Parts: sequence; structure tokens; C-alpha cells
Amino acid sequence: MKTIAFTGKRPQNLPWRFNEQDERCLQLKEQLKAEIEIRIKEGYTVFISGVALGIDTFAAEAVLELKSLYPHITLEAAIPCKSQSDKWNTEDRERYSVLLNQCDKTTYVGREYTSDCMMKRNKYMVDKADLLIAVSGELSGGTGATIRYANEKGVEVRVIQP
Repeated sequence: MKTIAFTGKRPQNLPWRFNEQDERCLQLKEQLKAEIEIRIKEGYTVFISGVALGIDTFAAEAVLELKSLYPHITLEAAIPCKSQSDKWNTEDRERYSVLLNQCDKTTYVGREYTSDCMMKRNKYMVDKADLLIAVSGELSGGTGATIRYANEKGVEVRVIQP
């Protein structure tokens, strides 16, 4: 089974920040969905998202939307710790809960929050992936570290500019 993992920026680090109705955000979501569909047609069937705010959520929602057309694909949520969403606002926690309930598999990489739990989650996803789709304008932060890790592991990386 060919597997894709996703990585990308949180909303506060995107050009439109939290405004998902911004035309640039809407275009990115469509571009991400189109990229996923291309990859499904190439034989990718397993998708892994960290389901964090921002790109992870957009990717998970795109996979779930495409699942209605391609029921053979699966979505795994790779969660860094049980408390991932504890500090999010109510709307974001509800969105997260809906996504988790629709996933085919949920993996908790760790139980408690630690300073490196997010990177452990990212490494878990890359270790399972044949392809990493990264939405990033630069190679900084956790997204950049994940891209570098994928390169070290020989995992193909497809970068989409936000």
C-alpha cells in the first residue's frame, strides 16, 4: 500500500492566518485536494495526517471528501499526545473531534505532551510514508524539520507553496 503523509504550517503562520474564506486559502485547499486526487490515481491509498490546526486539518478534510469518490482509500490520524486539542477554542476542538471520528485509524504516538512529541509524531508519519506532501513557503520550524527528515530517509517530498 502506497502511503502519503502531510506536513505544513499552522494558521498563524499562513499568509491569510485564520481566515479560511480568503481566496488564497480556498485556492490552496483546492490545490491540495487536486494533488491528493492525482496521487490516488497513481495508486496511493493510505493517507496520514497529524490533524493539527491548519494544513493537517485541510489535508484530512480533503482526503475525507475524496473518500466519497474513492472508498478504498484510508485516513490515519497520527496524534502526538492525548492533549493535542486541549488548548484550542471550542469550534476547533469540535472540528477535530469530527475528523477523528471519520478517520479509519487513530494512532497516539505519545500519551503526554513533551517538548519533542510533535517531532516524534512527524517522524512516525514520515517513517510510514512513501511520499510527504508539504505545504510550506520556507524550510523553518517543524515543517522544515519534517522535510529534512524525509530527505534523510529517502522519502519523496512534494512541496506546495501556500
